[in-house]
Amino acid sequence: MSTILVVGANRGIGLEICRRLAGRGENVIAACRRSNDELDALGVRVVEDVEVVDDKSVAALAKKLDGTTLDWLVHNAGILTHETIDDLDFSRIVRQFEVNAVGPLRVVHALLGNLKSGSKVGIVSSRVGSLADNESGGIYGYRASKAAVNMIGVNLAHDLRARDIAVALLHPGLVATDMTGGRGIEPSEAARGLIARMDELEMKISGTFWHAEGYQLPW
Repeated sequence: MSTILVVGANRGIGLEICRRLAGRGENVIAACRRSNDELDALGVRVVEDVEVVDDKSVAALAKKLDGTTLDWLVHNAGILTHETIDDLDFSRIVRQFEVNAVGPLRVVHALLGNLKSGSKVGIVSSRVGSLADNESGGIYGYRASKAAVNMIGVNLAHDLRARDIAVALLHPGLVATDMTGGRGIEPSEAARGLIARMDELEMKISGTFWHAEGYQLPW
């Protein structure tokens, strides 16, 4: 049985990751801003009031997990808004950087003491952050923040290599959640693929970018 922290766990992909991992007998810790009946019904440990943009909140999470060794840290928390060249709301763009890029770095940094040799870090990114894959433009803040978190993930892979901690950037696919307006595959299917990629993650592929379906993505 592994101890697995899922950050951004109260709905959508995060909730389904928790559900699947709990179903196979893992010790799941679900971190979120607010819990709900669906998450509570899983019977996992829930840590509320986690704001990934706030130093004090993340420090409080680290304090609550003091002495807990994490086999996996899966960072799923993220936001999406739709900026176009004619609607560049810069406050929304900055907010997406804070949540989607700086947030995972803040959480991983705060929990370094909980990671051991052989631990794995999975950061849920998106293929829309791929420069090579961008064929449509738009969604400026989300694209740029996901490109930024990809770089952060590669940096972490380098910096944590000596500690034998592997890092993966993970694209779940287009998933039918509130974020996407209900378009795409079911969150349970995305969760299945993401968990499979985490199961397969090892040091020799640390710092790479994967589709949940099992193939590597371009930067």
